[in-house]
Amino acid sequence: MPNQQKKVIFCMAGALSFVCALGVVTALGTPLWIKATFLCKTGALLVNASGQELDKFMGEMQYGLFRGEGVRQCGLGARPFRISFFPDLLKAIPVSIHVNVVLFSVILIVSTLVGTAFFMYNAFGKPFETLHGPLGLYLLSFISGSCGCLVMILFASEVKIHHLSEKIANYKEGTYVYKTQSEKYTTSFWVVFICFFVHFLNGLLIRLAGFQFPFAKSKDTETTNVAADLMY
Repeated sequence: MPNQQKKVIFCMAGALSFVCALGVVTALGTPLWIKATFLCKTGALLVNASGQELDKFMGEMQYGLFRGEGVRQCGLGARPFRISFFPDLLKAIPVSIHVNVVLFSVILIVSTLVGTAFFMYNAFGKPFETLHGPLGLYLLSFISGSCGCLVMILFASEVKIHHLSEKIANYKEGTYVYKTQSEKYTTSFWVVFICFFVHFLNGLLIRLAGFQFPFAKSKDTETTNVAADLMY
């Protein structure tokens, strides 16, 4: 492939990586990961509410990795509330999983920015070491994609398996018990998903530029070395 086309491909991949990094930075600080609705079970049982009457006992909230907000309703009007994961909810949530979600999000941002620099270096510079060349591009794309996948898996397990929304809704509520009715992932979560997909796409762009996948290259090199040993 001509060098000019390779530069275009690497610039495109670098631009996509940079946009992804900015997107994840924005997603990390916004409370737009989950939107949930929850029922005040205690109040609904006390008055034996059903049908449209349940609307008076339905609350909603949205939250991210650091903060969230919502409205509780238990038949006595709306009660707005705000929550902060650090340090307020540390005793109520699975801390190790939540911290790992934040940690892998940060690693995702850093590796994506480094990957952007690698793509631009390969487009306009003259790589002279293996890490600066195709292997470095594949490595950074793999690390970034893996971190994005881990962020989604860990956050989904925290929400679904550990019932994160219910724990937030019931935080410091001694009288009423709230039960989650619906949950849906919102903008920030899908930004991470798009970032994961972009890193997979970047791997294909590197291959399109004419560079073999690392395992294929190492296999060819091994075959060449064996042949050379047999000759001598």
